[in-house]
This record gives sequence, C-alpha cells and structure tokens, in this order.
Amino acid sequence: MKKTIFTLLVLLTTVAFAQNSREKGYDIGAIATDFKLKNIDGKSVSLSDFKDAKGFIVVFTCNTCPYAVAYEDRIEALNKKYAAKGYPVIAIMPNNVKTKPGDSMKAMQIRAKEKGFTFPYLMDADQSIYPQYGATKTPHIYILESTDLGPVVQYIGAIDDNYKDAALVKTKYVENAVDALLNGVAFEVHKTKAIGCSIKL
Repeated sequence: MKKTIFTLLVLLTTVAFAQNSREKGYDIGAIATDFKLKNIDGKSVSLSDFKDAKGFIVVFTCNTCPYAVAYEDRIEALNKKYAAKGYPVIAIMPNNVKTKPGDSMKAMQIRAKEKGFTFPYLMDADQSIYPQYGATKTPHIYILESTDLGPVVQYIGAIDDNYKDAALVKTKYVENAVDALLNGVAFEVHKTKAIGCSIKL
C-alpha cells in the first residue's frame, strides 16, 4: 500500500509515543486500536470488517446535540463522496443514554432511517472507546489512514469552519485531509478545534 512520506516519518518518530499516550487520547501519528460496537442494525462492527479500506472517517456524534444535527447532512455527504474511494464514515454515539435518552439505540435507529444514513451508526455503550480517542465533543472527527502497522491518526478536529451554514464554509478540513491522503501528498492542517456539545457521562 502506498504511504505518504509524511506517514512514514510519523510512524518512525511517534509510534512509541502513541502507544504510551492512549490514556489521554490519540494524537497525530497514533495507531488506533480496533473496536467492536453495536450498529443500528443489531450487528457488531469493527474497523477490521472493512478489508479494502484505505482509511476511515471516524465521527463521534449523536442525535441530541444541535451541532451534531447541523452536521448530519454533511456527514452523510462525506460518506457518499469517500466510502467508494476507500474512506468510509464510521459514526459512533458516545453519550450516556441514561443522561441523554434521546440518544438511545431506538432513537438512533429512528434518526438514521429519517435521514437515510448510509454509514454505520454505532453505540459506545460502555463509553470505553471515545476516551481512547480523546473525543470531547459531538461532533468530533478522527481521520485514520490504513497502514501495515494499523490505522494511523492523520487528522483530529472539526469537519469544516462553519457549523451554522454549509453554504458559508470556507475551509473543508476533512475533505482537504482525505483528498491529500488519497493523492499521497502532504497537507498542512492536521488538528483543529472540535466545535460541539460535550460528551455526556
């Protein structure tokens, strides 16, 4: 598999750091561990299920946060644009459903049907996965690039620079990063501030 020069340098210099930093969440260059979470269709989903994936757009999101709701159509558009190119969206709902009943599995199923989601919408039921990533908001994005050593974190943060209005977006952080990875070229913005609601415990 073709790797960018940046990826090779990051792997050589940060693997040890990445392995020791999971308690605080992933940083750029970290190798993400796989997970097995329940999807809205009742089946379990893992990154390893996607044998031909070049990478993943992992999105921590939910039904109840207005920021997450504002991005639903854009998240769906990302999957439609990039899944066929090897970068599928994997959405994970991280909230405690006792605190946020509107994020229950049933509510997730209803919302996905209403919106016509074409991506897996998984529940982090025991809230063990989002801390590994270091996610703090909904939505919070992690772009992973598949390598021989595992999925390497290449971008963390926001989808774009305007949650209020997609028509006013000037910089599409996720699209820019995935396009660069697909083309094997370096890109400048690897981290941005995630804008959204705090994950509910």
